[in-house]
Amino acid sequence: MRKSRFSEAQIIGMIKEQEAGMPTAEVCRKHGLSQGTFYKYKSKYGGMEVSDVAKLRAMEDENARLKRLLADTMPSSRSNPIAAVRWSGIFLAKRASWPLPRSSTIQSSFARR
Repeated sequence: MRKSRFSEAQIIGMIKEQEAGMPTAEVCRKHGLSQGTFYKYKSKYGGMEVSDVAKLRAMEDENARLKRLLADTMPSSRSNPIAAVRWSGIFLAKRASWPLPRSSTIQSSFARR
């Protein structure tokens, strides 16, 4: 992910300037960013202090670590092709090596092809 050119402390400083009464357009012009970026930062960091941002970053890092751990424990389609198969009747009928009873929806889907 691309790193922001502003630190969290600078972003919080910009938000505090705007909250102190400086117009948003002036804050954006002073720091060289668009209003959309400013409001994106404000939605993420609004109402926080610098210490809160450190806690947020620690929680995001822990969340990413837990997601990777969960992904490593779950079966993937690369290691187990059966885990990747959609268990609908159409996919079973197409991939099965044994004869399956065909319902009208499966027969009609094969008839169209």
